[in-house]
Amino acid sequence: MCKIIAIHSFRGGTGKSNLTANLAVAIASLQQPSGQNAQKGNRVAVVDTDLQSPGIHALFSTDESITNNTLNDYLWNRNSISDIACDVSSHLGIESKGRVFLIPSSINADEIARIEYEGYNVNLLNSGFRRLIEELDLDYLFIDTHPGLSRETLLSIAICDLLIVILRPDRQDFQGTAVTVDVARQLKVRNMMLVINKTPIKMDFSALQQKVEKTYKIPVAGILPLSEDMVQLGSCGLFCLQYPDHPLTVMLKHIAEKAILETCQVIK
Repeated sequence: MCKIIAIHSFRGGTGKSNLTANLAVAIASLQQPSGQNAQKGNRVAVVDTDLQSPGIHALFSTDESITNNTLNDYLWNRNSISDIACDVSSHLGIESKGRVFLIPSSINADEIARIEYEGYNVNLLNSGFRRLIEELDLDYLFIDTHPGLSRETLLSIAICDLLIVILRPDRQDFQGTAVTVDVARQLKVRNMMLVINKTPIKMDFSALQQKVEKTYKIPVAGILPLSEDMVQLGSCGLFCLQYPDHPLTVMLKHIAEKAILETCQVIK
């Protein structure tokens, strides 16, 4: 059964899309925990629902020839959702370990403006997610949400099996995360984890984790340091593939493993 993982932040600039992309690729490469396909990787799709400010496609280093169609085409009834899904596994060099499909949103200014002014039928997203899961035989569906609490974000939060909220050690992020967590609880989200990102290395990570877990009563899956290597990469690729032995990559893989365990417990 496919597990839906939504990754969200109340504010922009937290590293949400980087976390989404890297976790998706890490989970695609990990072996399935049980069953007849236990020696194989996972089939994973990443959907960019940040229609107002899309960008996750840049992390996959894709060009327009690969991502010719976008989620906008599906929302405006120009294409079926499965026609938009791009298999980027061979492009990433991981196809022997698992499969990764990317469903990008349009970076065309007219398309973004149309979304802003006209809106769209949010219910189409739900039916599109279900069709993707069925037609691509997915193990995991990752939803890269729009920051804040838009209509599509509320839908993604409501239907996910696991909500990962990413925040920085910043007062505004703490306040926004409180709002997100409160809304998620009202929507009866079954499982939540927190990831603290861009943490100055001089901070006391243990004390920070205790403070955050006590404040929100949600487990912290990982605290990621502010990485100069990540900054220098500048979203020109996936960190876990560019730096496979980096300490930050090890941390990302640990978070991916925790996400797998949590979603498996939810399904049971």
